[in-house]
Amino acid sequence: MHSHPEAADTLILGAMLYDGTGNPPVERDVAVRDGRIAAIGNLSNWVAEEFVEAEGRALAPGFIDVHTHDDIHAIRSPQMLPKLTQGVTTVIVGNCGISASPVTLAGDPPDPMNLLGGADAFCYPSFAAYRAAVDAARPAVNVAALVGHTALRNNHMDRLDRAASQEELAAMRAQLEEALAHGALGLSSGLAYGSANAAPTEEVMALAEPLAAAGAIYTTHMRSEFDAILDAFDEACRIGRHARVPVVISHLKCAGPRNWGRSKEVLASFDSARRLQPIGCDCYPYDRSSTTLDLAQVTGDIEITVTWSTPHPEQAGKRVSAIAREWGVSEREAAARLQPAGAVYHNMSEDDVRRILSHPATMIGSDGLPNDPLPHPRLWGAFPRVLGHYARDEQLLPLEEAVRKMTGLPARRFGLEGRGEVRRGAHADLVLFDPARVLDAATFERPQQAAVGIDAVWVNGVASYRGGEPTGERAGCFVARGPRASGDDAPQAF
Repeated sequence: MHSHPEAADTLILGAMLYDGTGNPPVERDVAVRDGRIAAIGNLSNWVAEEFVEAEGRALAPGFIDVHTHDDIHAIRSPQMLPKLTQGVTTVIVGNCGISASPVTLAGDPPDPMNLLGGADAFCYPSFAAYRAAVDAARPAVNVAALVGHTALRNNHMDRLDRAASQEELAAMRAQLEEALAHGALGLSSGLAYGSANAAPTEEVMALAEPLAAAGAIYTTHMRSEFDAILDAFDEACRIGRHARVPVVISHLKCAGPRNWGRSKEVLASFDSARRLQPIGCDCYPYDRSSTTLDLAQVTGDIEITVTWSTPHPEQAGKRVSAIAREWGVSEREAAARLQPAGAVYHNMSEDDVRRILSHPATMIGSDGLPNDPLPHPRLWGAFPRVLGHYARDEQLLPLEEAVRKMTGLPARRFGLEGRGEVRRGAHADLVLFDPARVLDAATFERPQQAAVGIDAVWVNGVASYRGGEPTGERAGCFVARGPRASGDDAPQAF
């Protein structure tokens, strides 16, 4: 008797499978059914509604962008083209201490919360309200969320240039606990910013205490990425040890010319700490950073390009040095006149970027700013730049290792259950790309350009991007925190 052939919704045939674990690729067929991976192997006897001939191209888990500021963008622009076109299928929002929820504003959002949008964008007084809004918007990619320390401070303090009182801290903790109960990944901080810099280490330690019981995580834009970077790193480690939770250092870098070359020293400290506690980091593959225009960084020793300015929108795209000459004032005076504004800082060395990027504990995060009218090209280019420029052209790391940094590693670290690996039963978040062609197209001059070589993207089993065009299907959902993979509390596994 003949058994009936197995049936799939989608059958991807003849792919070089990069499974997300760092294993070398193997040729396999992959079957997708009901939003999950139904089988992997030689599936030539299967039937399917749709067949995709991979012809030896790479098939990988959908990329996980661990460092985004897409909090509002995922709801207001649910097509999520900057991310979908890169093969990203999940974004983690709420980084750097700034999150869209839980937030109640008294006036305009404080810097740098204004990176997420104007006052009208902050309409989620509870984390549960934000989660419901994401699911109602049905974005094209999945969304998982951290809660920002600065956002919590904004909700409970009359001014942000001081430490929180015990009463304020208790109110902040209660909001964090509500968010954790509704699936938040953990707490993020942005201690470098004026809105959080006055918070002593003890404030963050106390706020982080509820994380461990929830199996959550602490991520941080450290107090300094400049000369005091090792002290700032020690502070991050202390907070993690106190709260007994894993730590992720956001966009690890050695900023400012005086610190160029210090990545060896910083990574040595990082490796020592990893032997004692679970700690990781993310980075973006560029030697320039971008955030709001900060007077403290206008020192004259690096170039700074203005990307937007509320009082002087006509100056976007120009360097602060050129604007200062045009106005006949100092660079600092020019920067003060431009505020509030956004900027790109030419503040890193390529050697440091490469050293950090290739470290085995480093994940990839774009840190893209979707509201910026002239965004840093990382918004559209970070992931294909790692795959094409760094892995293929520069041979900085093997392709399977680049894929692991974007998939299996972040899924394990953040507790994104059933994502980040191609295995039976996992959610069918998949990207089909051509390793020979994949490359970022976004530049600092023309940043809003889709990558080449990303041929197809499936989100929860639904074909969402194909042949350089979105299909119009939006199958993303809110992803609540799941259990972190076993073994990840062992420092080395992290």
